[in-house]
Amino acid sequence: MKLEDLGYNNQFETFRKDNGLDVFDVGRISAEHKERYVVKTEEGEYQAEITGNMRYAAQTREDFPAVGDWVAMNVFDDLAIIHKIYPRYSAIKRQAVGHHADVQIIATNIDFAFIIQAADRDFNLNRLERYLTLCHASGVKPIIVLNKIDLIEETIKTELLDLVQKRVNDVPVIALSNETGAGLHEIRDFILKGKTYCLLGSSGVGKSTLLNNLAEEDLMKTELIGEGTQRGKHTTSHRELIVLPEGGILIDNPGMREVGIGDAGGGLEVTFDEIVDLSAGCKFKDCTHTSETGCAVIDAVENGEIDEQAYENYLKMEREKDHYESTVAERRKKDKAFGKMVKSMKKDYKKMDKR
Repeated sequence: MKLEDLGYNNQFETFRKDNGLDVFDVGRISAEHKERYVVKTEEGEYQAEITGNMRYAAQTREDFPAVGDWVAMNVFDDLAIIHKIYPRYSAIKRQAVGHHADVQIIATNIDFAFIIQAADRDFNLNRLERYLTLCHASGVKPIIVLNKIDLIEETIKTELLDLVQKRVNDVPVIALSNETGAGLHEIRDFILKGKTYCLLGSSGVGKSTLLNNLAEEDLMKTELIGEGTQRGKHTTSHRELIVLPEGGILIDNPGMREVGIGDAGGGLEVTFDEIVDLSAGCKFKDCTHTSETGCAVIDAVENGEIDEQAYENYLKMEREKDHYESTVAERRKKDKAFGKMVKSMKKDYKKMDKR
């Protein structure tokens, strides 16, 4: 296997040469297990750890390797030591569950994301817009997959597809059945050699089954949905990078029950572009689109030009983004104050030593 088969390109090679990393081996993180990593290389797979210096210098979770990262490393027998992470051209991340100012990296260096929802039980447009926002904020191209269409009537399938297309603009939508194979060829048409894809969605929507179908072998364990709860089971317990027969690279992910919007960047503006465009016509530049007189967005909602649920979902995610940003700013302020206190204490100790 060549590095190009794993997604390596001229951009990474230029960085390698410009930063004197020629003395190191090159590999891509394919799995993570509590700060132990599996790295794929041209020669094979290696268990890997980061250097103590990398661990000491890390300020946030984003400074640690993640699945999809390219790394510079040394190989010693069966163990590799990671020295540096190559710059990421994309990183899908969400607000970490239970940590308001932290983010969790889902996968890095992703080109496309298959956002999967199950037509029989998981269909939720608000959640779909959250996944789209994560993708748009990361520069990742989303593809919506409506799975398990074999479990619903044709008329219901048509209605669901219409609902998606009315709320979502310029994003491909594929109707899929992992059981019958309907729509599988359309997904394969999107898969290009050397490009990296990831699977996003709740537990039990069919991500692992889709990966098995695309890989043409049972790589991931799958289970049936619980009859009593109708909830998906976490059949995928960790992220893993797989090279497909077509030549694309696919990363499976554990199901997410919470899709927290943290560092959304311009993701909201792309997902809700109609609302953002309309806001230019608001009477006040700082309009919050909630109660102001002369709000073009509110007028559009009342006139039926903007879907009311989409509007409410937009406001909710805007509040989450603002809360995240204010929490991050507050934490930085505290960290800065703590840093000043430490410096002041060091100066006092030096004065005491001189005495």
